[in-house]
Amino acid sequence: MRKISKRYKKLLDSNKGKKLESIEKIIDQVKSNSTAKFIESVDLSFKINLKKIKAADSGIRTAIELPNGNGKKIKVAVLCDENKLSDAKKSGAEVFGSEDLIKNITSGKINFDKLICTTSMMSKMGKLGKILGPKGLMPNPKLGTVSDDILGTVKKIKTKLVEVKNDKDGNVGISLGRKNFTTKQILENLKSVFENLKKDKGSIFNSENIRNIYLSSTMGLSFKISFKDI
Repeated sequence: MRKISKRYKKLLDSNKGKKLESIEKIIDQVKSNSTAKFIESVDLSFKINLKKIKAADSGIRTAIELPNGNGKKIKVAVLCDENKLSDAKKSGAEVFGSEDLIKNITSGKINFDKLICTTSMMSKMGKLGKILGPKGLMPNPKLGTVSDDILGTVKKIKTKLVEVKNDKDGNVGISLGRKNFTTKQILENLKSVFENLKKDKGSIFNSENIRNIYLSSTMGLSFKISFKDI
């Protein structure tokens, strides 16, 4: 059995019996409970009821723009034609290249969190699928990582765009921001996630199929929220 730290026990004791009647108050409490010695993230988690949804509709894998971003630093790579390298350099991408980047990836040199690919280079991505696919780094139009607008796409990924997907058991986890975000910023991000998923998945994204919705911080307690209140 895992030993409970003094800090966590203190959180359990201080939150015992508390009734939080709104999402705003829950967010406030999550932030208040973020007492670790670093700026904790505020996270959303929920579970898709895979048993009630047809296999074809069950998966969530999309990209959502959070109005306030989530404060995470993302290292971006851009794969493009040589005539687009100047745009890639201006964009703020940490890694960029053409055939040279393909060689680096092939050799196992992957020093980035997201890979953007221009449409003209997609034909060369096939041989990289076995390397990038298992790492979740394969460019995908649905995830906003296939684009000829290098400047705009890099900026979006670094500031607002987050990938949302479920695991094999239907669990979904998303960072909504950090402890130093305002309650309003976190709430706006939360609502944006659910509004976009409702648009993407339609009528199957409902209270019967989406269960166990929680807000928590990295090292804090989890608080359950209701689908209808979001």
